[in-house]
Order: sequence, then C-alpha cells, then structure tokens
Amino acid sequence: MNFDLQKCRLYGILDLGYVRPEDGARVAREMLDGGVEILQLRAKNLPRAEISLLALPLARLCREFGVPFILNDHPDLVAETGADGVHVGQDDMPVADARRLAGAGKLVGLSTHSPTQAVAAMQQEPDYIGFGPLFSTPTKPDYVPTGLQDVAEVHRTAKRPVFCIGGIKRENLDVVLEAGATKVVIVSGILQAPDIRAYCRECRALLG
Repeated sequence: MNFDLQKCRLYGILDLGYVRPEDGARVAREMLDGGVEILQLRAKNLPRAEISLLALPLARLCREFGVPFILNDHPDLVAETGADGVHVGQDDMPVADARRLAGAGKLVGLSTHSPTQAVAAMQQEPDYIGFGPLFSTPTKPDYVPTGLQDVAEVHRTAKRPVFCIGGIKRENLDVVLEAGATKVVIVSGILQAPDIRAYCRECRALLG
C-alpha cells in the first residue's frame, strides 16, 4: 500500500509505557477512530516475540483504516508482522540498514534532535523525520528539550515530511503550529485522555 506522508498530520504512538498490552488493540482502534493518520507501536521493554504477537493484529487494524503502521525499532519484525515500516533513533542503525532489514517498499523514519541532525538526516534519505523533543516529556526524560525556536528552520531545510514530537498536547498545539509545525506526534496526551476519540478529533481539527 502506498501512503502519502505529506498529507498525514497527526501521528499517534501506542506506547506500552502508558497502555497495558492487553488494552493495545482497543486503544489503537479509538486512536484510529479519532483520526490518527500514522500509528506506531512502541514497546521498549517487551521481548521480540511478544512485540510480534502484539503487532500482528495492529497491522491488520491499521490496514482496515488505510493508515500506515510503524514499529519502533525492530526492522527485522516488519515483514513478519505486516507492518508498513519502522522508526529508528539517532543511536540506532543507519536508515539504509533499517530499510534493508524492513524490506522493499517499507517506510523508514528517523529521529532528529537539532537542526544540524535534521539536515544530516537528509543524506540518509528517510521517508520522514521526527524532530524534538520540543518540550520536556516523561517519555524521553534524558533528552534536553529543543524548544520552539528551531521548528521553522527545520521545516525550511528538511526535504522530507517533518513530525514534531515531545511533550506536545492538545493544550499547547496552538503554539507548536504557530512556531511553524504542520505535523505532530502526540503520545501521553492521547493515551491519558478520558476520551481518546474526542481528543484526537480535537487535535485533527486544529491541524486542519
């Protein structure tokens, strides 16, 4: 399936640091019902075999919605789970290695944490980059927030879709967009919302 990432604005991460594995499918469906346009599974502390079992039904669910399903790390699991791609960090393997392991036609995203890294990332030719964390976030407690001052510059210089990430919530989405962002990743804001569907819909409405 071909995906136009330029049209995707709301990227949701199903982070099992916030969601119990047994609730993953239900929460994912609520996210997709609410308008999440890319869904990533982040399961940092689970063994490979458990990640594979969790990812299989999520891949089918995303296919039902026509939304790309991304694995955090584990490009070697992309083919066997039916995922559409993988996301890797600055300290993980190069994009070329992730692409080779994930297989032909699969998406590869790359995290960046500064304008310099964002420019350098273009040489690796990822399908998209994440940029942040913009704000402090318990999801990445060891990362120093980048703030908003570089958002516009990164969008000017990057030649790929840019998804801003890190501490972004419905409450601060306005200022993130004013800083020049057009696409965002939201994690805890979505996963801790009393009504996930409604929260996602509100974010989508702001994103346009």
